[in-house]
Amino acid sequence: MQTLITLLLIALSVLPLGAQMLSWQPDLTIQQTYTPHRVSSADPTGGNADFRKVDAGGTLTVLDTDGPGTISHIWFTIADREPYHLKRIVLRMYWDGENTPSVEAPVGDFFGLGFGEYFRWQSQLLSVGSDKSLNSFFPMPFEHHARITITNEGNQPIGAFYYNIDYRTYSHTLPSGTIYFHAQYRQAQPNHGWTTEWETNQTPLVDKKTNLTGEDNYVWMEAQGHGQYAGVTMSVLQNQDMWWGEGDDMFFIDGKKEPSIAGTGSEDYFLGAWDFGGEPFSYQLYGAPVVGQELAGGRSSVYRFHLDSPIPFNQSFKATIEHGHANARSDNFYSVAYWYQAEPHASFPALPPVMQRLPALQPVGGPGNTR
Repeated sequence: MQTLITLLLIALSVLPLGAQMLSWQPDLTIQQTYTPHRVSSADPTGGNADFRKVDAGGTLTVLDTDGPGTISHIWFTIADREPYHLKRIVLRMYWDGENTPSVEAPVGDFFGLGFGEYFRWQSQLLSVGSDKSLNSFFPMPFEHHARITITNEGNQPIGAFYYNIDYRTYSHTLPSGTIYFHAQYRQAQPNHGWTTEWETNQTPLVDKKTNLTGEDNYVWMEAQGHGQYAGVTMSVLQNQDMWWGEGDDMFFIDGKKEPSIAGTGSEDYFLGAWDFGGEPFSYQLYGAPVVGQELAGGRSSVYRFHLDSPIPFNQSFKATIEHGHANARSDNFYSVAYWYQAEPHASFPALPPVMQRLPALQPVGGPGNTR
């Protein structure tokens, strides 16, 4: 049986005896044959000014290199006094000379910081460490070329943008069928619930409502072509009182009209239970590093990675989740979905303007909210 890493076709060391298999985390007992590289913001004069400034409206290219190769690690840290700069700075990645990015997200959201504020959390693929260090360990292969940019859509300059990007190049082409890393930002501010006439999540009007087709679900991502879904980070700003997480996850594979995979509740998809017990937690593949009060204004951040079994698709894929049972609630969702697929990819939705990306309570009515 193929391992997860072989299934992903994304890891990156050559095995001996000419085998063209790849391994995400190289075997330390076998001599590796790739060439390691690092591109960084190091002071080119040899001094200690190891950062770059980015003017308001400016774009900084942090990686521009030829392949074949794979990015194995990205580290950023940012000195920027502008509020919500994590929402104002946009990260984009381009593979093999494509004109539209395969990755496009506010930099904070890409690293799971969906409210534009720093907090520490850890997983196998993404983490935010001490202090304000942003890390990605997603393997990102490219055959011909890789380019990564940072665009400052804020009103103030970035005083200091620090980065280290580690990548490997090979003397051979990537294995046939290698699929490429993608990440897409989405938001709903707010999701529009279909009613405000409820008092609790168990109100019969809401509790007995059915949703078998995913109509009006919040969409994490959609893709055309073939590939596999790897996971999602999401932040929820409650506009209404009580538990936000009665919504089910639903995945639609290869054009199916009804979900190919359906879950039992939001906290269940993120591998917690019972409203997360009101306590934050953070593990290698799943967690809720922020768990807010179940009141309007409450904030929660969650994540789930499918390294145990990425969800494959051959023609198309749509990953969704309800906002409250049968989409009754009207909370704000901010998310980044991560997947691998063959190029070319379908066009991404337009990134919302900066001011629309900043988290804010919305006048939606319902418990705890007045118009």
